[in-house]
Amino acid sequence: MESNLTPSSGQDSTTNSQSTRSKIDLAWEHVSEERYANGRKALICLYCKKITKGGGIHRMKQHLAGVKGDIGPCKSVPPDVKFRMENSLQEFVNSKKAAQEAYECRNPYGPNVSQFEGDGAKKYSRSSTFHEECTSWERSYLESGYGGWRFFYDACIPTNAVNSFYFKPMLDAISAIGPGYKGPNYHQLRVNLLKDAKKEVQLLVDSYRAIWAKVGCTIMGDGWTDNRQRTLINFLVYCPERISFVKSVDASDIVKDATNLFQLFDEVIEWVGPLNVVHMVTDNAANYVAAGRLISQKHKHINWSPCAAHCLNLIFKDIGKMDHVAELVRRASKVTIFVYNHVALLSWLRKREGWTEILRPGATRFATTFIALKSLHDHKHDLQALVTSKFFVDSRYSKDYKSQVAVSIILDNRFWNDCLIVVNLMSPLMRLLRIVDCDERPSMGYVYEGMYRVRLGIKKLFNYNKRLYKPYTEIIKQRWDQQLKKSIHSAAYWLNPCFQYDQENFCNKPNVIGDEWWRLHGYSAPHLQKLAILILSQTASSSGCERNWSVFERIHTKRRNRLEHQRLNDLVYVHYNLRLKNRFYNKKRIYDPIDYACIDETDFWVVDDDQPAELDVEELENLLYEEGSIPINEVEGSSSHIDDEDGGDVAIEGLDVENFGFPNAHVQSPYSNFQNE
Repeated sequence: MESNLTPSSGQDSTTNSQSTRSKIDLAWEHVSEERYANGRKALICLYCKKITKGGGIHRMKQHLAGVKGDIGPCKSVPPDVKFRMENSLQEFVNSKKAAQEAYECRNPYGPNVSQFEGDGAKKYSRSSTFHEECTSWERSYLESGYGGWRFFYDACIPTNAVNSFYFKPMLDAISAIGPGYKGPNYHQLRVNLLKDAKKEVQLLVDSYRAIWAKVGCTIMGDGWTDNRQRTLINFLVYCPERISFVKSVDASDIVKDATNLFQLFDEVIEWVGPLNVVHMVTDNAANYVAAGRLISQKHKHINWSPCAAHCLNLIFKDIGKMDHVAELVRRASKVTIFVYNHVALLSWLRKREGWTEILRPGATRFATTFIALKSLHDHKHDLQALVTSKFFVDSRYSKDYKSQVAVSIILDNRFWNDCLIVVNLMSPLMRLLRIVDCDERPSMGYVYEGMYRVRLGIKKLFNYNKRLYKPYTEIIKQRWDQQLKKSIHSAAYWLNPCFQYDQENFCNKPNVIGDEWWRLHGYSAPHLQKLAILILSQTASSSGCERNWSVFERIHTKRRNRLEHQRLNDLVYVHYNLRLKNRFYNKKRIYDPIDYACIDETDFWVVDDDQPAELDVEELENLLYEEGSIPINEVEGSSSHIDDEDGGDVAIEGLDVENFGFPNAHVQSPYSNFQNE
């Protein structure tokens, strides 16, 4: 990119323009720069380590694209990178041509002559730039961005589209081309460019095959019904590098029994390579369970297990259905409805310093019920201040019977005590959900120990009083024994070095846990080393499939109902794989997602204060994965094999756990008078 878009005689302006444009070039992701003592710079290819001291980033791009001439081609560049470099070089050629045509159109009489020069108009300076040629109104229009943003408003494009990884590079590329650039038309975006994008993503996915062969992979599958009542089944492949979306199958015309599901999964396994597949994970429906059994019968080395995240969600559901918990949630919903049904009261609360919106639970994700209880408890003092204020007491709202019910709940200390107990009761489960639902690191090696620590944490909360903790630990034990626990979980637990060594003497840093430890220290037992790496590199959940449903819903709107399934599949294939590829550049988490040692802690987990309190299901679900939603604290001297049942008084200070769940055993619930309201 060494040529200017408009003539310029200034050496400095040429250098600055080149530097500005080159640093945004996509080739910089694959090149490093070194500066010598004499001030000269050299560029180094990250793949073949070739060094070039001239030609700039453009020459290195030719090297990566395999263009012969000024520099030899790179023989180690990944296929998807080479494809992108080739496209970028072609775009550069096209942009130079478009810029030249635009310049000639603006200056038909030559670089120095105005079209009005014969009438005495002033000449253009040779050093003038595009912005100097613009009128003051044009410069104001462009600098304000109004021209671009009006496109967003007119087309109803969500404003968070500017957060796309590709938004700024797109603007930089357009501005580098200059005036006269013509964007793609409707047909090109819909057909030609979509095909090109799919080809690029296919090269990216194919580059993962080497990883699949080295550490194995997990086949993830799940089905759903779209807004046209079609049954679609998504197939994804997990490996420690990242998840990749393979395809979506329209299963509307077939019976979703075990035999047909087996055939669909077997096709994906054959495409991936049977020897590369270690594990298969699906939801817990009977037909998927049977299909998994058939896969294991055909491929003896492939283990099937149900989705751990789904099983944990069912545990949340089971606990939420217990009478005293359901009653507590019902009471909490009365408070939330009371606040949000009265605009004046809500306005009063929103004026309080530090106020955030109260979250309300989702309909299908049962963990969000307990997030909502936590959110309500955070507002305890604000709500009590409201109902005891002169503003409320003198208002007509205080005379209303339903308001009086809500006030009695808000002023009931037992209600807030029970909310806090439930939140802490769910804390170990929430922590384990965070681990098994994380795609950034393999979670298979932590399920077995995690379930043990969940029960241990609940026992601690109730001070090891069996009468109090047994109803909850029994629910967890039944789900674990009858549904989730499989041999691969036991094997992963045994092979995980975190649990083979004394915690006080074993380093628990990320670079030496799990499969990484076996790579570094397992060379003396090569066969066991290979087995351990294969098992510990797998995921325990198919949540990646579930998170993809929202992608389908966004792309397959009513306006796109005429799209055939193949084009829908291509759109999702490109969209989802690009999001998976780039999400590691935009990670929000600063905690270690595999922090199993804190699972049994029951301290108060919190939601991220910086997150807007959107009252919808998707936002509530996202809170499970946002930074800060559950604090991860270090536990010194914690052991992975804790058998001490005489743990002393570890109940949370100030909580009355003795009567929780047994309101009639000692003290009647203060809000029992409203049981039938």
